[in-house]
Amino acid sequence: MSTFSSSFSTAVDLVLTANPELAEIVFLSLRVSLSAVLIATVIGMPLGALIAIRRFPGRATIATLLSSLMGLPPVVLGLIVYLLLSRAGPLGEYGLLFTPTAMVMAQTLLVLPIIAALTRQILADLHQHYDEQFRSFRLSGWKGIQTLLWEGRFSLLTALLAGFGRASAEVGAVMIVGGNINHVTRVMTTTIAMETSKGDFSLALALGIILILLVLSVNILVSLIQAMETET
Repeated sequence: MSTFSSSFSTAVDLVLTANPELAEIVFLSLRVSLSAVLIATVIGMPLGALIAIRRFPGRATIATLLSSLMGLPPVVLGLIVYLLLSRAGPLGEYGLLFTPTAMVMAQTLLVLPIIAALTRQILADLHQHYDEQFRSFRLSGWKGIQTLLWEGRFSLLTALLAGFGRASAEVGAVMIVGGNINHVTRVMTTTIAMETSKGDFSLALALGIILILLVLSVNILVSLIQAMETET
């Protein structure tokens, strides 16, 4: 049996038997990514809605900045967070470096511009479409934002899933701020990188299978949401 066949067979067995080490890594990955997406949503959606609807000085500059930050290299972001959390940094006294909290911070900053920028674009398009109706019904302020959020709920869910997919597949930033410490900060992407470099492919393949299934699940959800949006 070839090395690949043997490793793949072992990987499938690890997945089917819910290997404890594998499960620990997967659950930590999901906890970090879901926490980051939740925090980014709480901050990013109101920010995106504010930029989409309100007119204020610097509005266009902020919108452009958000769009630019969507392409920020994760390793650069990881370096920035590392410097903030290191002993010489402004947040060094809290001892957050090389902890899951540091990884959540890095992923939040990575996902936040994506959710905020997509929310801004979705709500700006809807606001333009419903502007005359809002004027006729005298809808403004929070009531107008609530209406737009409801009308754009399917597209906004797609934005959240895009953010989650980005966070769950990230390796550079979490490797820098998390340190890939066994049983502490080892997540799917960093473990795959490490196990591959060691030449131990079974665990890497098992995690790769789960990561692919996760990405496929997100894409299927996006397709279903888009289909529901089309029907409505």
